[in-house]
Amino acid sequence: MGHLIEQVARERGHEIVAIIDVDNAYDFDSEAFKSADVAIEFSMPSTAYDNVRTCFTKKVKVVSGTTGWFDQHKEEMQELIKSGENTLFWSSNFSVGVAIFTALNRYLAKIMNAYPQYDVRMEETHHIHKLDAPSGTAITLAENILTQLDRKQKWEKGVQIAADGSVRGSNDLGADTLAIESIRRDEVPGIHSIIYDSPEDKITLTHDAHSRRSFALGAVLAAEYAKDHSGLLTMSDLFNF
Repeated sequence: MGHLIEQVARERGHEIVAIIDVDNAYDFDSEAFKSADVAIEFSMPSTAYDNVRTCFTKKVKVVSGTTGWFDQHKEEMQELIKSGENTLFWSSNFSVGVAIFTALNRYLAKIMNAYPQYDVRMEETHHIHKLDAPSGTAITLAENILTQLDRKQKWEKGVQIAADGSVRGSNDLGADTLAIESIRRDEVPGIHSIIYDSPEDKITLTHDAHSRRSFALGAVLAAEYAKDHSGLLTMSDLFNF
């Protein structure tokens, strides 16, 4: 993702003043980094929190696309941002297509609230290197469904298919629970499906990413937006569907 973001940013006329990885974390202290308008952070769940905090101490706005860390630190982030001195644009997925897909997901769930004969579950498929399951995007989609669908009160992990083909878990979680099935295989950039199934028919809404470039473009668009805006920002700020 870092290489793709750099490529897209340069194509859009931006200057890259610093590139920081595990081997040169000391560059957070450089004058070049401190001069940045926005830092784009795509790392690991175990390091993202510290990276964002470090950017804040340097008064640099942050766009973070790392999943698996934000929920447990959300209240602290809100406090750090409330002072008006820090800005974080966070999203579980920066794809423009996923932003549209998310809006469609909310609208479909609102419609389906009136049709209880349809049960709903989700599937997400990603490359074998992805550490978190379900994906952050799947969790966001599930939480949006829960706000619209009265018959579902919570989400839980459903069937989990690992990269080695082993299977664990179950989608049979109770009528009030939305199951999220996770599949890890090959180098899949990301596929998310919402399935409404009834005895008579099935409705499936799917987003299938062809490459990770769409995520890189969205992250750069988010950085362009964050440069001129402040606070805790999300894709709903960037795309007002």
